[in-house]
Order: sequence, then structure tokens, then C-alpha cells
Amino acid sequence: MSRLPQRIVCLTTETVEVLYALGEQDRIVGISGYTVRPPEARKEKPKVFAFTSGDIEKILAVQPDLVLTFSDLQSEISRDLIKAGVPVYAFNTRSVEDILGMVETVGRLVGAEARALALVSELEVQIERTQAIAADRFARTGKRPRVYFEEWDEPLISGIRWASELIEIAGGEDVFAERARSPLAKDRRPTPEEVIAAAPDIIIGSWCGKHFRPERVAARPGWETIPAVHNGKMHEIKSAVILTPGPVAISEGLPALLEIFDL
Repeated sequence: MSRLPQRIVCLTTETVEVLYALGEQDRIVGISGYTVRPPEARKEKPKVFAFTSGDIEKILAVQPDLVLTFSDLQSEISRDLIKAGVPVYAFNTRSVEDILGMVETVGRLVGAEARALALVSELEVQIERTQAIAADRFARTGKRPRVYFEEWDEPLISGIRWASELIEIAGGEDVFAERARSPLAKDRRPTPEEVIAAAPDIIIGSWCGKHFRPERVAARPGWETIPAVHNGKMHEIKSAVILTPGPVAISEGLPALLEIFDL
């Protein structure tokens, strides 16, 4: 009899993405309603929770022997599940290294460590290739674009750590890299004046749950002086790509950044 979990509920999309990538999707018996990767998961798997809200009874009804959660944002549901006797593994992914570590850990949890390590190796190769491309660009131009990454617009929230690190890997300079080190969104709230003073060459918007609106950014008082606004260098990367702390942030996020920086 296997001691590995057979009935897993994933309350964030990145662990679903990893289990599918490892060929272990049959273990998934429930997902978050915000799951987007892979697309087939939304068709095949029952949605048992939102992200921070929902009915615990819907989770318990699928009889999970493991629930995978994310950070302090899901601390309450993690607590309630533990009280109900359900094993919970809570990831606190914040950096690119954390993303790779999460892939390895999920692999170990389901007995697919070799496949997980192979996936990590593929992602590491992509990171190295991206760094080489960025180094070549710098050798040719002598410039690293200064980037303001906007995770939210009201209030302004700058990029989380892994997004900041991906910008650096792709050859950019995150103008709020110091703020990105904080795990708390409240510590990543620059004032409009601070963004103006930072004078980014590029603005990347990734507003969770809604489309980035560059015309709204351009209309902010005083922002017309920012090089990125003045030169029309405002771009969107979907939050489902770069703000998901899973393989997609590397596999699709890095190519998107390279394309923006090469424009």
C-alpha cells in the first residue's frame, strides 16, 4: 500500500501546473477556482475553493489526503483543514529559487523526484540562456533598461521578488528592487512621486484580475515626464504568467521580458 498522497487538493494554480507537468494529475481531486494552468485542469477537476474564501466542506467532500496551499494568504483555510485532520503543505514561494524548490518538493511528495529534477534542470537551462542573451545585449548596447513593474494600480504596488529577479535575469534593472525583497505587499507601495523620480525606461503592468491600461498610466499627473511614458514603452505581461510562482513564470515570463527589452 502506497504511503504517498493519492487524493490531492491544490488551492493555487502553480502546484496544479507542476503535477500535470510531472504526469501526476490523476492524484488531483480538487482545485482553486482561480486555476488557469494547464487549461484542461479547469475542465477536468472540481473547483472546491476560491483563493482566500470558500466552503471548507467542499474541500472535505472530496476526501483529500493532502492539501497544497500558498503563504499567509491561505493561513486561515490551512488552519481549519489541519483542525479537521487533513494534512496540509503550505508553500511560501517568493523567489525564483523558491519556484524551483517548490517543483522539487512537489515531486518528492508524490514520488516523482526524478521527473521533478528534470523539469528543474530544463528551467535552469532557460534561465542560463536568458542570462547569456541579456549579457550579449549589454555588450552591444552598454545599457540595462530601468524597469518599473506595476503589480497593482490602486494603490500602486511594485513587483514581488520573483518578478524583480526575472527582470534582472532578462537584463533589466528593477527600479524598486529593494522593495521587492519584502514579502508584504504593503512594503511595495511606492508613491507616484517616487516612480517619477526613478525615471524608468520601461513600465510593465501586470494587474491581477484585470487588463493593464497604459493610457491610464500615461494620464497620471506628472507621469508624462517619465521616459517610459514619454516614449510609449509601456507593456503588459499577463498576471497569470509572471505573477504565478510556478514554471510558467520562467518558461513564458522570461521570453516575454526579453521581447519587451529588445523592442
